[in-house]
Amino acid sequence: MTDERMALIELVEKQADCDLVREMLAFAAERIMDVEVEARTGAAKGARSPLREVQRNGYRDRNWDTRAGRIALELPKLRKGSYFPSFLEPRRTAEKALVAVIQEAYVHGVSTRSVDDLVKAMGAGGMSKSQVSRLCVEIDERVNAFLSRPLEGAWPYLWLDATYVKVREGGRIVSRAVIIAVAVNEDGKREVLGVATGPSEAETFWTEFLRSLADRGLRGVKLVIADDHKGLRAAARRIFDATHQRCRIHWMRNALAHAPAKQRAAVAAMLKTIFAQETKADAEQQWGIVADALREKQPRLGTLMDASRDDVLAYMSFPREHWTQIASTNPLERVNREVKRRTDVVGIFPNDDAIIRLVGALMLETNDEWAVARRYMSLETLARVTDNPTVRLPAVAS
Repeated sequence: MTDERMALIELVEKQADCDLVREMLAFAAERIMDVEVEARTGAAKGARSPLREVQRNGYRDRNWDTRAGRIALELPKLRKGSYFPSFLEPRRTAEKALVAVIQEAYVHGVSTRSVDDLVKAMGAGGMSKSQVSRLCVEIDERVNAFLSRPLEGAWPYLWLDATYVKVREGGRIVSRAVIIAVAVNEDGKREVLGVATGPSEAETFWTEFLRSLADRGLRGVKLVIADDHKGLRAAARRIFDATHQRCRIHWMRNALAHAPAKQRAAVAAMLKTIFAQETKADAEQQWGIVADALREKQPRLGTLMDASRDDVLAYMSFPREHWTQIASTNPLERVNREVKRRTDVVGIFPNDDAIIRLVGALMLETNDEWAVARRYMSLETLARVTDNPTVRLPAVAS
C-alpha cells in the first residue's frame, strides 16, 4: 500500500500544473492522516465508540516540501502519545533522537524540571529504562552507520565548526564542544562527514578527529575552513597537508574588540578595504597599509594583524568564484541554528552519547536535503582545484 501511494505521489508531482498538484497532494495527505489517526485512536473523528483508545487534541502546523512546492499541513494531535504521518517518516530521525535523549535524561533522573514537564506532556512518563534503551539503540545504529560511512573521491574544501552544549559529567555540569565537519566533493555537492565531541582547543583531539575522517577515505583536502582553534592548523597540515583558512567573519569580530567602541565603525570600514581587493597580492599590500595606519593608536590590533594575515587571506589562493563560500564558516550558520534549536530543548545532556545521537540525527537529515539540492559549486570551477581536472557531466537521457 505504501509503495502504491508513493508511486502515485511521484507520478502526480511530474505534472505541469503545480497548483493542481499541490491541491491533490494536500487532499491525499489529509485522507492518509485521517485513516492513520483513526487506526491509532480506534474510532473515526467525532464518533462515540467504546473502542476508542485515545482522544484527539487539535492540530499543529507543519510544512511539507515537495517537488511541486511547499504544502501547509495540519497534523492531528492526540491527548496521550504522539502521531506523525507515515509519508513524512523519512524525516523523523531527528525528532526520534530528540525524544530519545529527553526520555533518557528523564528515566535516569538527570533531567531539568522543564524536561520533566515536557516528558509528561508527551505522555511518555511511563517509559521504563529498558524501553528507552531500545529506542536509543535503534537510533544509534542508523546514526553511527551514517557517521562511519566510507568516503570516496576528492574533497577539496573542508569546513569545521563548533557549537557548545551542557552535559553532566561526574556529578558536575560542564560545557562540551560539538564539532561538525562538512565538505564539498569533486562533484560540487556538500555532505556532512562527521560529528564529534571533545576539547576544541586540544591538538590531540583535532588530530584524532581528522585522522578518523582520513581513515574513512577523506582525501584531496586543499583548504580547511575553521575558527582559530589551537592545534587545528598543525593537525590539518599533518593529516591532509592542507592550508588553514581562519574564519574571516569571526576574525573581524576579534579585531574590532581591540578597537574603542566609538572608533569601531571607522576601523571596520578600513578592514573591509582589504577584502575588497581583486587579487591576493593587492589584498596583502592593503593589509600592510591598514595595519600600519591602525598600529599607532591600537597596538594590540596591529599585533593581531601581523600574526594572522596568512590565515585570514588563505582563501584568495583559490578560485574567485569560491571566495564567498570558503572565506568563513558562515555556510554552516543554518546548520548550527538547527542544532542549537534542538539542543536548547534538552538543556543538559545526560552523556556524550546523547549529544552524538541528537546532533548526528540532525546531520543525517541535513545530508539528505543536500543530496537532492543543486550543486554547491560548479564542476568547471572545482576542476581548477582538484587533482583530477576532468569535468564529469551528468548523463543525458536520449
